[in-house]
Amino acid sequence: MSSLSAPLFRFGVVADPQYAALEPNLALNRYPAKSLAKLEEAIAEFNRHDLAFVVTLGDIIDGNWESFDAVLPIYETLRHERHFLLGNHDFAVAPEHLTNVAARVGMPLAYYDFARAGYRFIALDGNEISLFAPPEGDPRRAEAKALMKALHDAGAPNPHRWNAAVSDTQYAWLAAKLLEAKAAGEKVVVMNHYPIFPENSHNALDSDRMLALLAEHDHVVAYLSGHNHDGNFGVMDGTYFVNFKGMVDTEDSNAYAIVSVCEDRLDIAGFGREESRVLALHGA
Repeated sequence: MSSLSAPLFRFGVVADPQYAALEPNLALNRYPAKSLAKLEEAIAEFNRHDLAFVVTLGDIIDGNWESFDAVLPIYETLRHERHFLLGNHDFAVAPEHLTNVAARVGMPLAYYDFARAGYRFIALDGNEISLFAPPEGDPRRAEAKALMKALHDAGAPNPHRWNAAVSDTQYAWLAAKLLEAKAAGEKVVVMNHYPIFPENSHNALDSDRMLALLAEHDHVVAYLSGHNHDGNFGVMDGTYFVNFKGMVDTEDSNAYAIVSVCEDRLDIAGFGREESRVLALHGA
């Protein structure tokens, strides 16, 4: 074990707290009201470590605009830099709030990137083409319907109203960022609320297009997601696809992780229901 390289940096991961003052959904084993205490527990653990940042991979709330008023102050107790992604449940709010969700959680932009020690983190807004994030009458809703119909006709497992896709504009931005990172000699970690691999009913509506793009780039080491609360894991073309388990699930067990980024591997230390993994980096 002594030959393993020390971490370059570490970061915390939370997926799908989905807080709301709602009764449990026993059919799905989800307890949204209990997520405040679970998040407090996770942040207390994060605060015991030297972390570069903590990312929440979407579904901060489970609907109701007022839910943000209860959950966001808990994040204020985090002593580390924090990053949010948005998920489908974050848009389960009154129509007049749909265009203000990103600003409410302090995000200047719904998709963005940042660098750490030779790594480029690309945070996507997977909700752009959907039946829930754009306002009523927005052409992106019709685009989502057409995409879902095409997937349905092709027998795909994921043409569901709770899934979504990125716009052509954001896709082009992602492609440019991947090239930019390659030119800078950076490894890339892509983060999105929606998984794209392995095939699953919760995958993004544009998962095939996204997979094809990432396959062109051997410097993309990982794709991190939430949304599928059961979690999932796969490897394709040298990229690890890690779908973290939902914090909102179960009455009393938590789920979060700390990722140590090393020269030769990613060490994922899972807490509660989250699995621990050691992911060797190809060519390291």
